[in-house]
Amino acid sequence: MTGLARRRFLRYAGGAGLAAGLKIGDLAASGRRPPEDQPGGRSAYKVGMGQMLVRGGEVEKNLGRAVDMVRRAAGLGCAVVLLPECLDCGWTYPGARGLARPIPGRHSDRLAAAAARHGVYVVAGLTEKAGARVYNAAVLISPQGEILLHHRKINELVIAHDIYDIGDRLGVARTPLGTIGLDICADNFPDALVIGHTLGRMGAQIILSPSAWAVRPGHDNAKDPYGGSWKRSFATLARLYDMTVISVSNVGPMDAGVWAGRTCIGCSMAVGPDGAVLAQCPYGPEAETLAVVDVALTPRKAKGTAISTMLKDKGFELPEG
Repeated sequence: MTGLARRRFLRYAGGAGLAAGLKIGDLAASGRRPPEDQPGGRSAYKVGMGQMLVRGGEVEKNLGRAVDMVRRAAGLGCAVVLLPECLDCGWTYPGARGLARPIPGRHSDRLAAAAARHGVYVVAGLTEKAGARVYNAAVLISPQGEILLHHRKINELVIAHDIYDIGDRLGVARTPLGTIGLDICADNFPDALVIGHTLGRMGAQIILSPSAWAVRPGHDNAKDPYGGSWKRSFATLARLYDMTVISVSNVGPMDAGVWAGRTCIGCSMAVGPDGAVLAQCPYGPEAETLAVVDVALTPRKAKGTAISTMLKDKGFELPEG
């Protein structure tokens, strides 16, 4: 194993490996501190919502914009920067399978370097090459440039199955900023909320969700405001688990692929534990922006089977047992 490969392996094993089956003892053997033991927790901080332009196939330009979003958000005092889905290649770009890179790898390394340079957590959606498979993935990177969590989209749209394989993992990371869960875009569809429920039962206090929200040509946002279904899904999870849910979409035209002619329109959204919208970014293919939202986490008291009682007390109908 080369020196670079070893460094990448150790960085990956430090966090994302927990979701892939590594145990705390494996981390202890490597001399690394498990996330649960990290001191100095914060329950209130700023999250930068990096609603950036993504152009299909323009990997270097897209990564450059992402790195600049990290720099700008850090300058505004953000502790976390959330970026869109498949920000490197563009969602459903036809050449994505050839452009995808491993995680860790060249694309994630660019973002890890930015996170370390500016001392912030970064969540980003990337196109991952894993042997013969390609995944629509997301990573949580620490302020030290380490991958703490690695998610692969589970509820991938059927129209994208020729590009992306179905995800095979779900997990949370316990950090000084609370317990963080990742999912991606359609993982939050109303009929897929079992994914968010599972993150809630794992203890997630905040879910960060890279997305790519697109509309058909001619969509009239004044008559049909975008985002209602996302708000309902996020509010459901937020109220039931006292969590914050934040999703950031890209903007820009989709010039190729199954959705060629559609446009990604932002409308990125943050919903607080009471189900109210904390922030919503502007709508439109040119609405590139960096919004800052103040997050205050709610301590989680119920866990395990006690969560069923908590959900029942909040009016959630559980299956008959």
